[in-house]
Amino acid sequence: MKPTMLVVAGILAVSSFVVPQAANAAGCLRGAVTGGVIGHYAGHHGLLGAGVGCAYEHHEAAKRAREQDLSSA
Repeated sequence: MKPTMLVVAGILAVSSFVVPQAANAAGCLRGAVTGGVIGHYAGHHGLLGAGVGCAYEHHEAAKRAREQDLSSA
């Protein structure tokens, strides 16, 4: 792996903890980083993995929000 890619991956990983959790795209950043890393190691498909990871985590965050709204009502 190129040293530049390690630096970029490190910055993205650290920034996922720094970004506030109240963003509109709930869970997308964490899912994109995780999916990008997995996609990269699974055949150099980092961008595809990032997109799928973002969509999955956003779906899960919306599902958790719906469940929380139902339980508090």
